[in-house]
Amino acid sequence: MSGPSSRMLALLSLLQVRRDWPGDVLAERLDVSPRTVRRDVDRLRELGYRVEALKGPAGGYRLSAGAELPPLLFDDEQAVAIALALAVAPASGADIAEPAARALAAVRQVMPARLRHRIDAVDVIATPGTTTVDPEVLVAVSDAVRTRQVLRFDLDTAWAGDDPGDRPPRRVEPHAVVARNGRWYLLAWVDERQDWRTYRIDRMHPRTPTGLRFTPRDVPGGDPATFVAARFKGSDVRDAWPCTGTVELQVAARTIAPYLDGGTELEELGADRCRLTIGSWSWTALAARIADFDASFEVVGPAALRDACAVVADRLRAAVV
Repeated sequence: MSGPSSRMLALLSLLQVRRDWPGDVLAERLDVSPRTVRRDVDRLRELGYRVEALKGPAGGYRLSAGAELPPLLFDDEQAVAIALALAVAPASGADIAEPAARALAAVRQVMPARLRHRIDAVDVIATPGTTTVDPEVLVAVSDAVRTRQVLRFDLDTAWAGDDPGDRPPRRVEPHAVVARNGRWYLLAWVDERQDWRTYRIDRMHPRTPTGLRFTPRDVPGGDPATFVAARFKGSDVRDAWPCTGTVELQVAARTIAPYLDGGTELEELGADRCRLTIGSWSWTALAARIADFDASFEVVGPAALRDACAVVADRLRAAVV
């Protein structure tokens, strides 16, 4: 170490990356004596950092949250990551654009010149979504997940033509908050339905906390984000479309490539012909999706897709009679 100041910064960095540190391990990592570590810990405490001493044969230290905000320490990569995260915050779906902008200005101001240049080089224009979540609602729902507390809330169903007064408050066991495509969702177990449900948090109005605890259940598949993504595709657990088919279209692959999302396979067969494997939540929806490419096509398979194309064709013919 070049001196006490740089050594203290290194010590603080180590304390931030894991919960508990044995004293002798810290001394070894910093290449100093345990006595020097104790002195540096005392200096950090004087600066406002709550560094607790751990009991045990070798002793140790733990960095705890304090009542006041002491100087923060970030390495270059962390500082850039924080600044970029604040810059794109308006696109997150949370209604925090204005405080995020103020926080970004504050972080940028204390950055070294070399880091300010890196941040300024990334000219980000983050467009807010059409719906945003109230941060207070997001915190309340997330806290219910963290504390494993039964959540009661009203659901804004005006978008569906319902009168909110027609239904009593929902009562669920919240398991995870999932951010997906600029929107925030709650994954919860509904005991009266004996099933999982997904709710848009921007439509939720939490009631007073119930104080009732629940025992968490195992989310099917083990990953809440994957489970929610699967539900949006009409699957039970796997993040994959339940109906997948293959067609050959009379159109160049490059023409339709910009309109394809993940999970599709596109193969060029010639100047004006391509093979496409694509999925959807139902066979008729898949047939309609393929017709949406505005090109003639032949069904390669499976048979369920051929039948669905016939159903869609009959519906279209009936619509113009």
